[in-house]
Amino acid sequence: MKNSKNYQFLLNDLTYLKGVGNKTRDLLKKKQINTIFDLLWRLPRSYTDRTQKKKISELQIGTETTINVIVKKYNFPRIRNLPNKVTCEDDTGQIDCVFFNSKEGYIRKILPINQKVTISGKVKYFKTKYQIINPTYISEDSNFIQKIHLKYNLTEGISEKVYNKIINQILLNLPEIPEWLDDKLLNKFDNLSWRQSIILLHDPNNIKNFNKNFYQRLAFDEILASFLISSEIRKKIKKIKKKNKIFKELNSKKIIKNLDFKLTNDQKESLNQINKDLSSKEKMFRLLQGDVGSGKTIVSLLAAANAVESGYQVAIMAPTEILANQHYQLGKKVFKRLIDIDILSSKAPGSKKKNVIEKIQNNKTKIIFGTHALFQKKINYNNLGFIVIDEQHKFGVKQRKALSDKGGKNCDILLMSATPIPRTLIMSIYGDMDVSIIKEKPLNRKEVLTYSKPINKINEIIKFVEKEIKNDNQIFWVCPLIEESKKIDHESAVKKYKELIKLFPNNVAIIHSGIDKEEKQKILKDFLNKKYRILVSTTIIEVGIDFPNANIIIIENANKFGLSQLHQLRGRVGRGNKKSYCILLFKSNLSVNARKRINILKSTTDGFKIADADMKLRGFGDILGFKQSGIKNFKLADPVQNEDLFILAEKEIARIEKDEKNIDKYRTLLKLYDQVDIINDIS
Repeated sequence: MKNSKNYQFLLNDLTYLKGVGNKTRDLLKKKQINTIFDLLWRLPRSYTDRTQKKKISELQIGTETTINVIVKKYNFPRIRNLPNKVTCEDDTGQIDCVFFNSKEGYIRKILPINQKVTISGKVKYFKTKYQIINPTYISEDSNFIQKIHLKYNLTEGISEKVYNKIINQILLNLPEIPEWLDDKLLNKFDNLSWRQSIILLHDPNNIKNFNKNFYQRLAFDEILASFLISSEIRKKIKKIKKKNKIFKELNSKKIIKNLDFKLTNDQKESLNQINKDLSSKEKMFRLLQGDVGSGKTIVSLLAAANAVESGYQVAIMAPTEILANQHYQLGKKVFKRLIDIDILSSKAPGSKKKNVIEKIQNNKTKIIFGTHALFQKKINYNNLGFIVIDEQHKFGVKQRKALSDKGGKNCDILLMSATPIPRTLIMSIYGDMDVSIIKEKPLNRKEVLTYSKPINKINEIIKFVEKEIKNDNQIFWVCPLIEESKKIDHESAVKKYKELIKLFPNNVAIIHSGIDKEEKQKILKDFLNKKYRILVSTTIIEVGIDFPNANIIIIENANKFGLSQLHQLRGRVGRGNKKSYCILLFKSNLSVNARKRINILKSTTDGFKIADADMKLRGFGDILGFKQSGIKNFKLADPVQNEDLFILAEKEIARIEKDEKNIDKYRTLLKLYDQVDIINDIS
């Protein structure tokens, strides 16, 4: 294969490589390795040094060894299932090469009688003689074997020998790619090119050398690629010119005056930022991020009132019907008769739904609440100008871009998230959006008292629950699993439900992902209406529900949850005016990290501090379920370990936006780092 001259070599299908057929390609694809480029990020975990040759008399049992020997004798037994043996020797002794499942013809070919060969493999000892079972390498060319061979986490069905052969072939043909980093940046990474950095990444001397310049340079490249895409999307949205919304804040000021609480400084600042976007000629695409109970919804409703004052309709979308209805009820309380609002519910009779759809089309309804059904084809808005999405679905970049195109060019978009995220993650996940953050909690928000209890104190918890039920309170009881598992020592929701229903007859309900959607909604509605006092649940109550009367949450096996998830679960209580409690149940023999998590949660209710601590304890790959949510996973970069690189990339993006008219220089970078579809879409 000729040395490739450009990056296209790296984007080829795996079968482009010599020795890679459909079978090997399919095995690699099971590990999401689809192109030659993908293989570069399967990093070596260790290596075997086969450079040192030994005499047979010097061999050590259990070690990987390389020897030069002469093939002397074949032993091919005719009895089925017995191994084939080949006796080899040097001037110090004899050794048997033992083969299972290898045919006679193949063995004769690789080990010809009286020929000198180099053999490498693990040495064993059997019946007073050394042996190597199924040697890893055999060749008449000693230079082929006497190398340092890297060890990778192998895909099932692919041997170390085959894998090394593939990787070596790629490294040998790595193209020289035009540099995308400027001289000043390149100097920070010891002027190493992308190609040099990749070769050093696979050098056995550099295994797990995460702080070296070659590793830092490659991590920076993928951060920069991610930030560039966000920058391009942000620029494209800013180029969309819309009619600026003109309002004097008459409605919102009237509403604020009648509230029974005062807005926090963070709420005021966020509202000002949103109002500025609404009244500008650039399309708004903003994330309103706030901790659980920080008061994001009221900010969005006040902004909606200003959009209505400017002559536009507003759609407010929630992830569940029950939350959409709660937002609607809050809207009725806040707007009173000031603004015509409605809700589009799948539970409503057909005639009611038809009436609501007609009112939307005729501009009689100014603010409409609902789920994703608000954007069905049959819904025609008269003059939609503002979309608010209570964003528990964690859209990826592509989905957010598609969303920004809805409602026409005059439609502003506000997403809301109750998931506190450390700054480096905000940069990498929401870099295409403007971000407003609410950290302060409203003064009327009750502090949730957090306690940890060993499971052997369960009788005390039951007595506490009895007392709270008598005081007209409600309880969430969270378990990690739906059914019992013999493999995992967790309490199951079903088992706990059966236990509690005996203690509190007719007062316990259960909800989990195995229950169909309509039944789930009914159970949640019944719990909201106090038909049940205890709701046993898996973590599906983590987001998207608001029950002011529930003031206690008990979490079984709390040590098995991440910090941020525990914080989100705790946020389900303390929403009313009652004293609230979070009780973390655990079994004995907690790990050091589990104790740290529980102690951090007990010491603070600041979701941003908790998210930062969670990321440092668990690492980026596991935090907040990002892997499951479709959010980009970096191959090398880590927001904890490489915080300085994220900040450096942020500064570089600001420079690029200011000084460079186009991003042609970075097209190769973007195509290599799997951004080709997005970049083509926004070009």
